[in-house]
Amino acid sequence: MDVNGTVAEGFEPVRDAFVQNFETLGDRGAAVAVYRDGRKVVDLWAGTRDVDGDVDGTEPWQRGTAQIMRSATKGVAAAVPLLLRQRGELDLDAPVGEYWPEFKARGKERVLVRHVLNHRAGLPVLDRPLTPDEALEPLKGPEAVAAQAPVWAPGTDHGYHALTYGWMLDELVRRVTGMGAGEWIAAEIAGPLDLDLWLGLPADEEAAGRTGRVGRIETPEAATGAGPRLRPKRSVTQAYDDPASLTRRAFAAITPFPDQNDPAYRAAALPATNGIATADGLARFYAALISEVDGMRLFAPATVELARAEESAGPDRVLVVNTRFGLGYMLHGSASPFLGPGSFGHPGRGGALGFADPETGIAFGYVTNGFRKTVTADPRAQALVRAVRAAAVPA
Repeated sequence: MDVNGTVAEGFEPVRDAFVQNFETLGDRGAAVAVYRDGRKVVDLWAGTRDVDGDVDGTEPWQRGTAQIMRSATKGVAAAVPLLLRQRGELDLDAPVGEYWPEFKARGKERVLVRHVLNHRAGLPVLDRPLTPDEALEPLKGPEAVAAQAPVWAPGTDHGYHALTYGWMLDELVRRVTGMGAGEWIAAEIAGPLDLDLWLGLPADEEAAGRTGRVGRIETPEAATGAGPRLRPKRSVTQAYDDPASLTRRAFAAITPFPDQNDPAYRAAALPATNGIATADGLARFYAALISEVDGMRLFAPATVELARAEESAGPDRVLVVNTRFGLGYMLHGSASPFLGPGSFGHPGRGGALGFADPETGIAFGYVTNGFRKTVTADPRAQALVRAVRAAAVPA
């Protein structure tokens, strides 16, 4: 297996695990990057990429190939309200309706800003799902959530807000700053840090995608299923199969789901699901949350602690497994095993993963074009995490 890129001394196990992902876990095209204390120590890519006119993946993956991250987008988007709070512009304990008056409708007066981030708002579903065209209009999603009644009393329980998380976060950011989350990320995070990371792909990058800059991503229907197949618990399978379950309804808040390779979808800004990044862009973002990267650090130490303080834990009413959340970030646990107990980040369904571990100074990013039907602990990403742990954590 030909692997391109570099690893610093001591991080060779990551290269070995990356090769094994292709040889035994069915990866087709992927990249992984790791930073330690703001310095890049792993930068690897291999396999093939899918581009317009070559959807079977015969073109080689390039160092700058970017992919849709799916829900790993949530961890990037979460930085925006936390940075606004750090700057004194947003109160996490204020009612959402204080910033967004229309949101108060139908019993949502007591939904706090922190409930949006810790998945306790009680709004994981829409009684009337959006169409794909509606979902791409910036204001349609927020309008639909504002008109929705909670399915549990806000603040009393938690359940993964698979799509509605993004619309609530986006509108809060817009009401506070006058910009959507994608615009704010471009101006305040991605631009200053020189990240290959976008929430709302610019037209010039979309044009470059036609020659391989942004690869196409495999759809669930087209997934080959190569590699070992995970066997979810019966309760999880039943929840996904039941049209009336919160699980099925949460992931069906857009019905049918848009074509993720459609340029119109990639140009939209859906902070829950359609961010695009290289592995290096994702890892560099997390590195800047906890360390100085080329003279810039995003989170003050107190904000790091805020991000990873446990806000929700236990049985998740949507994912039907135990989950742990801080403010916008998944925390280390059985559903999202990161590097260690203090890690925080977010996986994306199908494989993408980004996280930071302040104790070791590690920041991690992995992107792939091969879809797996795992929502959280993808075996390819976890193999790489184990290798990073072996390299970075003293025995």
